[in-house]
Amino acid sequence: QVQLVESGGGLVQAGGSLRLSCVASGRTFGSYAMGWFRQAPGKEREFVAAIRRSVSVTYYADSVKGRFTISRDNAKNTVYLQMNSLKPEDTAVYYCAADAGGLSGGIYSAMRPTSYDYWGQGTQVTVSS
Repeated sequence: QVQLVESGGGLVQAGGSLRLSCVASGRTFGSYAMGWFRQAPGKEREFVAAIRRSVSVTYYADSVKGRFTISRDNAKNTVYLQMNSLKPEDTAVYYCAADAGGLSGGIYSAMRPTSYDYWGQGTQVTVSS
């Protein structure tokens, strides 16, 4: 069992930056692929970014590519989402998720919420115009 706790959300003006963190419980964090998703009111949960067990393999949604960066620190059981050049349309609750299967299907696995075994409670990000 893995517990995930997100933090770092808040209110920011358009063009600003935030860094989200997700801390995982347990001693097997390095064996999980990690992802970030977001959900705006009235919309479905959508993929944002993912990172496989190897920190050199990352995936991004087109809408955030070039603005967001996912990274992980296995020694700290933490995955990060650095968000720059934020836009009002980035406003959502952001969730981190863990996949014990390591996203073996690549980007196609990364983008599907059903690929992930564990989810955090989410952190609110609000971008004002």
